[in-house]
Amino acid sequence: MRPGSLHVLLTGGTSGIGFQAAQVLLQAGHRLTLPCRDRATADSLQRRLAGPIQAPVCDLADLTSVTRCAEALLEAGEPIDSLVLNAGLQYSGASRPRWSAQGFELTVAVNHLAHQALLQRLLPLLRQASTPRLVVTSSEVHDPSSAGGRVGQPAGLADLDGLRQGPGAAMLDGSSRFNAEKAYKDSKLCNLLMARQASQWLPVLAWSPGLVIPRRPGGFFRDSRSQNPLGQALFALAARDLLRLTETAERAGALLASLASGAVADPPGGFAYWSNRVLGPGRRVFELTQPSVEAQSDGLAATLWQLSAQQLLQVEVGAAQQGK
Repeated sequence: MRPGSLHVLLTGGTSGIGFQAAQVLLQAGHRLTLPCRDRATADSLQRRLAGPIQAPVCDLADLTSVTRCAEALLEAGEPIDSLVLNAGLQYSGASRPRWSAQGFELTVAVNHLAHQALLQRLLPLLRQASTPRLVVTSSEVHDPSSAGGRVGQPAGLADLDGLRQGPGAAMLDGSSRFNAEKAYKDSKLCNLLMARQASQWLPVLAWSPGLVIPRRPGGFFRDSRSQNPLGQALFALAARDLLRLTETAERAGALLASLASGAVADPPGGFAYWSNRVLGPGRRVFELTQPSVEAQSDGLAATLWQLSAQQLLQVEVGAAQQGK
């Protein structure tokens, strides 16, 4: 049984399902730490949410900012009951890669590397909690056999040559031409592999929320500068309003809150993958399932963790040398 009031650190809490989950968790009496990309966003979030929240600056596109945030949390010393790695970025449709502050392709930098950096740094605070838990938001598109995964180029990391190359590599497999949709799929595969590796140290719940398309314009893609607004609107109309294959941010947020708070039990084997699966128009089921074959590879999970840790260490060493 998890304690009644939890300290939950949730990334991606300023919008979408993360914001909805934060509202549910606050209403249930939990204390939240919601990292924000800059001070203005943090101040805005604190005005929008009423309750015991911290909103430290943590720009997931800048590993130096992630390190500063984690160090401040470690210095404060409050145990973390649930670490919820939920933030995600997608710039589908772009023809050229975008880059993080350290020169990593932006999708993998935000969706994977920044989250592993937080997890590595904050493990001591999780271990201080009586019933720690890690929650990782992935997507069904990581699986080439899923409906979303079959559209366009499939996810696939090969031998991770791109990650070995480090900054400047456009794709994780090191050989594919840049494709923004595949980059996103690959990052969601990384989420599951990282979660699998982390289950060696604490209970982990990974999940897919389904296709969530908010009704506000531009709400589907986090970074829509490259998007065709008319195409987005038509896609949303078909998927959400005609075929009724999407999930609402409110319902997905409630599911995320249940995973973070302990309403969903710890997995007996240390790791579980939940999917908010479509049964038909307007019908969904939230159930335990299996991720893709590649996402179940213990060897690939260990390699991804090791290579990511090496890149994070190189960034830290470079930052320290520049600071001298």
